[in-house]
This record gives sequence, structure tokens and C-alpha cells, in this order.
Amino acid sequence: MEYKTMEVIAFTGPSGTGKSYRSLIVAKKNNADGIIDDGLLISNGRVIAGTSAKKESTRIASVKHALFIPPKYASEMRRALKHSKIKRLMILGTSEEMAQKIAKRLEVGPVARFIHIEDVATPEEMAMANRMRLEDGKHVIPVPTFEIQKEFSGYFLHPLRRFQKNLDIEERGTAADKSIVRPTFSYMGDFTISDEVLNSLAIHEAERIDGIEKVNNINVRKTSHGIHMDMTVTLRYGCDIHRVCRIAQYNIRGVIEALTSINMRRVHILVKSLAMTGKK
Repeated sequence: MEYKTMEVIAFTGPSGTGKSYRSLIVAKKNNADGIIDDGLLISNGRVIAGTSAKKESTRIASVKHALFIPPKYASEMRRALKHSKIKRLMILGTSEEMAQKIAKRLEVGPVARFIHIEDVATPEEMAMANRMRLEDGKHVIPVPTFEIQKEFSGYFLHPLRRFQKNLDIEERGTAADKSIVRPTFSYMGDFTISDEVLNSLAIHEAERIDGIEKVNNINVRKTSHGIHMDMTVTLRYGCDIHRVCRIAQYNIRGVIEALTSINMRRVHILVKSLAMTGKK
């Protein structure tokens, strides 16, 4: 497979030194319109191919994924690159050797030029990034949260508002283009959220809404990308049915996503009946 018009550069540095955080500004300064980072192909602020290596359950599996060692990841990425319009691709790696290996696996090599984290960050900034990784287990993904929310449903994921105060000098306007995630392998064990917790949160939020008299039933269906919730309710006679249901959908989705990090793919409200008297 050939990429006759694609130039390849690399941005390298040890793990946890802030490469992903700085990748957007480095790519922009070097006219790179595509980024390979931890299994993802990113262009113009969007994930256009791949899945994040940060979703793997072990650190070893994450490294293999990032190196595109599993054939399915490598072949998918090769196809995406072949059909993309990327002119200059920047590969992120922990070393020059790693970047070269990725380029070889994707059949886009060799790497024409290397940029090192030491070229764009001070020792103090790299130390701050490393503390964030080691102490909090936080990893940066250089795309907006809405781009990866479905893929990371149930993970602790949120927009990067401020990585470290000193690190925002160069990229003050681009914090919204990055997200923080705590991968599975950063935890001391797994965590689960039961259907009962989701039901309790939904009922509590629904019954606070003026116009909803009672939640009769809730059905929760879990998918790989998030939750489908169907709720049957009794409303107060005379209320604006459409408005009350829309508020319920918005509030329930918001509170569950905020408190659990689970992606709510849909909240359906079915009005079973109308009550003539208000809540007591």
C-alpha cells in the first residue's frame, strides 16, 4: 500500500510527559493535518478512524494496541489512511523507535523528521504532566469530549478545562479540544454501576419535576455505547405534557451522565395516565 502524497513526522517523549496535551499545537506549528495517538487517527478535531488504546483492560494490551500489533487494528488504520486526504501525518510515540514501528505497521514510513517533547516543554512542565499521570491516573485525548463520549461510556471522562496553570500559556484557546480519561488499567480494580442506582437517580430526578405525579416503571437496557432508558409516568391533569416530558428527558440524562459518566443514548418517556389531583 502506498501513500504517495503523505509525509510522516513524529512527536516523541516518555510516557506521561504531556505529548497528547501538546499534540494539537505541535501539529499546527508543523502543518500536520493528521495525528496518530494511542490507536486513534485524528484530523481537524475529529476521530476519523481507530479505537482508543486507553480502553484496554491491561497496560500490556494498551501498548500492543497503540503499536497496532493486533492485525485488525493495523488493517483498519491502513484502509483509513489510504482513503484519507491527509498530507502530513504526525505519529505520537514514547521514543523514535516506537514511532518508526508504528509507521512500519501502518505502511506509511519512514518517519522524515522527529520532534521531541524537550523541544516544546520545560522540565517543570513535563514533571507536572508526569505527576498528573502517576498520582491521578489521568490521560489526555486530543479531541473534544463529545467525539469520544460514546466509546468511553462509563469511564471517568470530562473536558480538559485546565491541565496545569502554567501549561495553558501557549494553548489558552484549545482546552475545549481535549478530554481527560482515566483508563481501566489506572484503577485498583473495576467498578460497576447497578441498574438499581440508575433507576433511583432517574426516579429522584423525575419526581422533582412539576407535573410528574409518579414514576410507574423504568426499563434499562445497556449497550456498548451507553444506556437506553424507557420510563412510564403519571402526569398531573392540565400540565403541558410535551414540555414536562422534555424537561424530564433533559434532567434525567444530565444527572446520570454527570454522576456516573455513563452515556445516556436515549431517555423515552411514556405517559400512562393523568392524575386529577396534585401530589400530597
